[in-house]
This record gives sequence, C-alpha cells and structure tokens, in this order.
Amino acid sequence: MLSCQKHLFSLPEQVHYLNCATMSPLSKRVEAAGVEGLRRKSQPYGIGQDHFFDTAETVKQRFAELINCPDPSRIAIMPSVSYGMATVVKNLLKKSVVQPNKKIIVVGEEFPSGVYAWDELVSDHNVRLEIVLAPTELQDRGQLWNQKVLAAIDQHTLVVCVSPTHWADGTLFDLVAIRQRCTAHGVLLVVDGTQHVGAHGFDVEAVQPDFMVCGVYKWLLGPYSNAIAYCGRFFDDGFALEQTWAGRVGSQNFKNLVNYQTEMRPQAFRYNMGEFSNFINLPMIVAALDHLLEWRPEGIQDYAQQLSHPMVQSLRQAGYWIEADQHRAHHLFGIRPPKGIDLPLLQQKLIDQNVFVSYRGDAIRLSINVWNDAEDIAIFERILVNA
Repeated sequence: MLSCQKHLFSLPEQVHYLNCATMSPLSKRVEAAGVEGLRRKSQPYGIGQDHFFDTAETVKQRFAELINCPDPSRIAIMPSVSYGMATVVKNLLKKSVVQPNKKIIVVGEEFPSGVYAWDELVSDHNVRLEIVLAPTELQDRGQLWNQKVLAAIDQHTLVVCVSPTHWADGTLFDLVAIRQRCTAHGVLLVVDGTQHVGAHGFDVEAVQPDFMVCGVYKWLLGPYSNAIAYCGRFFDDGFALEQTWAGRVGSQNFKNLVNYQTEMRPQAFRYNMGEFSNFINLPMIVAALDHLLEWRPEGIQDYAQQLSHPMVQSLRQAGYWIEADQHRAHHLFGIRPPKGIDLPLLQQKLIDQNVFVSYRGDAIRLSINVWNDAEDIAIFERILVNA
C-alpha cells in the first residue's frame, strides 16, 4: 500500500492541509522543474524549435498513460476547463448537430465551467439546459441521483456533461452506465475530470467519453493555468477555438512558416491552445504526472480510504452525515453537520488549529491526498466530534 509522501512536499508540520480539491501544493520535484524552466527562459538562446514541441509531447504521452488512452495524439493542452468546454460548443455549432428543442443535461450544483459553457446554445439556438438535482432525501442519495441522470437521457438529449466525482460533495457518477445510455440515444458525453483524474482510476477505453478535460492544478498536482483534454472521434477534423500557427501542418519547421497553411494538424493537436509550449509550466506538469504514474490513482484512492475510514465511522456516530461509501469518492467527500452545530464557530476552530478544508453548500468538503497523515485526520476528527 502507498505510504504518506509528505516528505516530498514543503508543507509545514503544523499545517493540516485537507483541501486538494481547491488547489494542490507543488511537490519539491515539481517546484524544481518550474525553477529550471525559469532559468531556461532566462537564456533563450538555448531554446530551439524542437523545444516548442518535445515537452508537450511528453505531457501528452504521460497523461495518455494515466487514463489508459492508447493514442497520445488524442490529447490536447489547454489553459482551462472553460476553454475546453468552449471548444466543444464551437464544434457542436460548426458540425451543425445543434437542433432546436434539444437539451443539455448537467447535474445539480455542478461547477460553473460545466454550466455557463452552454449559455450560447440556450440563448441563441433554443437548446434547453436540464439540471438533474440531487435527491432531497439522504438515504441512498448517490444511487438515486445516478438513476435520475440515466432516466433523463433520451432522444431529445444532445449532450450529457458530468463530472465522475462531484466537485462539491464527492458523489460518484457511473460513467460507464451513462455512456451506454448516451450511445443508445446518439448523445455526446462530455466529462470534466478535474476532481477525479489523478486521485481515482479512470479508463478512457471503458468510459469512451467524446471529450474530457481536466484542470491541472488540483489532483494532477501541477501549476495553475493549464488543463489537459482528451478528444474522441467526434472531434477528428474538427474546429479549433483559436487559429494558431502551431496547429497547422508543417508548423514544426520554422523556416517554412512564411508559407501559410490552411490544413490543420490531425486529431487533437489542432486543439492545443496558443503558446502551449510553456517552458515553465510544461516541465512542471511532466514532473507531476511522473508522480502520479509512480503512485497510481488507484493507490491514492486506497490510501485516502484507509486513512479516512475510522474517522468516517466516528463522525457518523457523532451525528454527521456522509454518503454511503460505495456511492462517493474517498479522496473528496462532503460532511453534513448534525442540527445544532454552529458552523461558523466550527470553521473558526478548524482555522485556529491550522486545519484547511472547504465549504460547499451545507457541507464541509474534505479532500485527502498523499501528503496527509493520521495526525491531520485525527485533529480534524477531534474538532468535529467536540463541536
């Protein structure tokens, strides 16, 4: 089993950082890669034309391995999840698959990037946004929510946009079952993997999303302002959000850039953001992905489960509600306090003890990764039980 990796990070001993779902710390290795990238940019005469592409290809290969994608050419480097969602919308429009009275399905309290993206279709093309709300009852909440999502997918559906792990409370959505339902009705499956990929196993061959995008700065342990996307066959020969020079055929030969090209490079390369060859961020992402390939997301998930299981049992006995284990993630989950708990006072007690968590809706959002240890969990548990 994976052991605590706190020694690889620069977190102070007195800090109990249980908030990777907001932003991960950088490991010392990732930080060093960024410093080296800064130095490299300080001496630009050492940067040749191959360097505009080689590290990006390494990122794509590493990420493809992480999600069991046999073809790294289906991976694109983007600046954000919202950029990826905008790419999806542009291709829906340019490929003329948008029809009036169709609907986009999202789950309740989804992260805004997965909701705002569809505004253009709703406002200008008479497409309806259907939000599948969580069940009001807590008993079997995750199972019932999945059933509601599946029931909503029908012949009127254009796209299902869902996160495998819900960003606010950790509910798991069965993407294989959702994929099967989408296939039966000719529906595109768009996935925001930001709060899932890196800490939970994800097999792109099993799920077969049409598009998936992941912010790098959370569970992928990388820098801010980057995302990595997987583009399925629907996006082959599609339409990039930007008209970049690097996305054109022959762009790797700088001498011939004056010979303008209309033909785009195949598959996902065309979807790379402008200036994707970030000489600081990309080496950091490679170092971060190397960590994850060594530890394996399944190992991180098991580590989080083993670390949190006794605490979860204790908090349930103290009256806190936590989703049934089989319907939630272990690296990220919501904890709903019992009636009578003064939540602002509880928040202050956690801050006073240097315990860092998040609050989403009426739940405390706990997120666990490899730098956390039994002491982090014990202090968090003690404060909640004694609240």
